[in-house]
Amino acid sequence: MRALQFTQWKQPPELREIPDPDPKPGEVVIKVGGAGACHSDLHVMDEFDEGMVPFELPFTLGHENAGWVHALGDGATGFEIGEPVAVYGPWGCGRCARCRVGMENYCVKSAEIGAAGGGLGRDGGMADYMLVPDARLLVPLGDLDPVQAAPLTDAALTPYHAIVRSRDQLGAGTSAVVIGAGGLGHMAIQILKAITSATVIVVDQRQDALDLAASIGADHTVQSGPDAVEEIRGRTGGLGAELVLDLVGVDATLQLAAATVRTLGELTLVGIGGGSLPVGFFTVPYEASVSTTYWGSVTELMDVITLARKGDITAHVTTFGLSDAVDAYDQLRDGQLRGRAVITPN
Repeated sequence: MRALQFTQWKQPPELREIPDPDPKPGEVVIKVGGAGACHSDLHVMDEFDEGMVPFELPFTLGHENAGWVHALGDGATGFEIGEPVAVYGPWGCGRCARCRVGMENYCVKSAEIGAAGGGLGRDGGMADYMLVPDARLLVPLGDLDPVQAAPLTDAALTPYHAIVRSRDQLGAGTSAVVIGAGGLGHMAIQILKAITSATVIVVDQRQDALDLAASIGADHTVQSGPDAVEEIRGRTGGLGAELVLDLVGVDATLQLAAATVRTLGELTLVGIGGGSLPVGFFTVPYEASVSTTYWGSVTELMDVITLARKGDITAHVTTFGLSDAVDAYDQLRDGQLRGRAVITPN
């Protein structure tokens, strides 16, 4: 079968022929419908040197996947051949306390396991077929199209987790700032509107991203630049926002986040742009919390899929065939895409 594989550090991926996966006991093979192209892939491909992450090369890219059950290994139960499913992305040990409550994103044995999941050290979904090591990592899609649903497994799940942990802060009269209106950001906007009462303020440097944000429910859009802090604080009565989600994570966006979060608010860093924020007594407002998050739980993915099935959230996707996947990453790198790029092998 065809697979887009990452074969050398700081080199473009290659479309290669590899053997079809054959499921062992408990494993499942899916026929891939869609695999999202994510900015985190670019960080791995462009910036990481050997040894920075415990990944062995080569492996197939694509950690944001959905498709149809193609083959079941002995003992793999709960799904039928042809059933549409989403693949939960972070693969833990399945046995520790965190994994047992569905939070494999925070598996206590992650360092021991090494590879973080399919498309992150193990073969992912940018291929005709994908091997999933356990049926527990699959979530039924019902009537959702796997091509449209693929971004739900990361681009929606990741901000959903970040928002839910702060939901008690986001009642009537509150504000939430979303920095970055790309793949994750455009889903964060819809999630905030669907499950909170907060006024949603979106910041981006690209006008087309701000236009998309406005079309999907953002209450205010702000062009990033020297006047952004003043404009955001003006939209919040001079107080700042109860929640600031930084989905970019460079120095400039972190400084913006620190300048616009309010006293007792929460600044949540999701983007892995490599920036840092000095935290001292006078660098953030009193009792403002600064935290990072990583992905979400499998039960939260179920929640996200429910929201999508109800029509409360929709991924805006641009599709590419597997042979055009490298071009999708180039467009993502150059900031040419709105929403999410999805590779469609089948």
